[in-house]
Amino acid sequence: MRRGRFRALVLAAFALLAALAAQRAHAQSVSAIRIDGAINPAIADYVVKSIAAAHASGASALVIELDTPGGLVSSTKDIVTAILNAELPVIVFVSPRGAWAASAGTFITLSGHVAAMAPGTTIGAAHPVTIGGDNPKPPEPESPADGKKAPRHSDFMAEKLENFTAAFIESIAAERKRNVEWAASAVRNSVAIGAPEALRRNVIDLLADDLDDLLVKVDGRSVHLGKHAVTLHTRGVSVVRLPMDLVTRVFAVIADPQIVGLLFLIGLAGIYVEFQNPGLVAPGVIGAVALLLAATALQIIPFNWVGLLLVAGGVALIVAEVHVSSYGALFGLGLGALCWGAWLTFHVPELSDLSLPFWRAILPTALTLALVMLGLAWTVSRAQARPQYAGAEGLLAEIGTADSDLSPQGRVRVRGELWNAVADAPVRRGDKVEILAVENLVLRVRPRAGGREGGGE
Repeated sequence: MRRGRFRALVLAAFALLAALAAQRAHAQSVSAIRIDGAINPAIADYVVKSIAAAHASGASALVIELDTPGGLVSSTKDIVTAILNAELPVIVFVSPRGAWAASAGTFITLSGHVAAMAPGTTIGAAHPVTIGGDNPKPPEPESPADGKKAPRHSDFMAEKLENFTAAFIESIAAERKRNVEWAASAVRNSVAIGAPEALRRNVIDLLADDLDDLLVKVDGRSVHLGKHAVTLHTRGVSVVRLPMDLVTRVFAVIADPQIVGLLFLIGLAGIYVEFQNPGLVAPGVIGAVALLLAATALQIIPFNWVGLLLVAGGVALIVAEVHVSSYGALFGLGLGALCWGAWLTFHVPELSDLSLPFWRAILPTALTLALVMLGLAWTVSRAQARPQYAGAEGLLAEIGTADSDLSPQGRVRVRGELWNAVADAPVRRGDKVEILAVENLVLRVRPRAGGREGGGE
């Protein structure tokens, strides 16, 4: 009986030691993820899941290495909410050198329990963009008697959006005890600063050369998780990377206006080729898959239906130019509609600062398409200007050899083929003849002066 109790006590002690060792091992690890690109629903889902996974694994903190030009307002809000309510410290590190924390990245950086930047990085420019890319200005007060026009509705909407965004970033900065005035200025005036200036102005907490340097510098720092203070122990810990799963990675890639535009054009081209050449299969399958991916992406990122209809109309006009001779008029109108629609499709400033760059994406694509169509038109025109070499018409003015006497009927050899022929004048076997016409598969010929073939056949 005593041996059984002793054995149970020993096993319990070993189990306790193993649990303590496992807990210590987890506490000596830090989870890390990297965000490199636009903020969209796939990225937001990745961050939210990573926070939960890091906490479940017992990691002492989660490091978000950030480099982003901006993204969707809704996705940014989801990420900020997840960080502010995280059950473990979240460290936002703008890196590597040359990285941005622009627009949406500013909100995410300020929301971290610890905010850090690498040398040579930039933060700010969080102003909501309006139609045309101008900074919205609040309408000036006007009296009805001054004769001025009343403020436009768009001005009020711009001011409303700006005030809401400024209040949002001010609340984040106040929660983390960072520079509230600068945060508001980043929204209202599109202010952007480098890493040293951000540290001096209390926008971030520290500078770090890389992830290892960051973990050394944040060691021993106290942060607040709700009402509780937590001390970070990050020196010498192992870093566990949390990879993005395949599905999320695919959604993160296709949720880019440039990728969506490319998929849409590939899809339309594939379907058109399949209709023009039924049975090829491959173009139709590729086009259908591309359109399906584009439609999926349009469920992720906001878009403008008017722009999408303009794109479809532009493509229809370009296709019509192939079948209707408009001397380039339909093609020009279609190309213009395509460019305008492509830019307008993803220009939804109240929901996102993602867009399809006109000068870097739309214009080069349009010029390439125009050059390709111009090359095709030039090739076709040259082909039409050349004399026909195939069929009955291609035999006109050809020189053949009489294979038998023509008086007036007989046979003529042309291009290695024997044809029945009728001559305008008697022709002897072996004489050269010139073809004048083709009538019901019978050649009408005439003798060619000095066309006797030596030796005959």
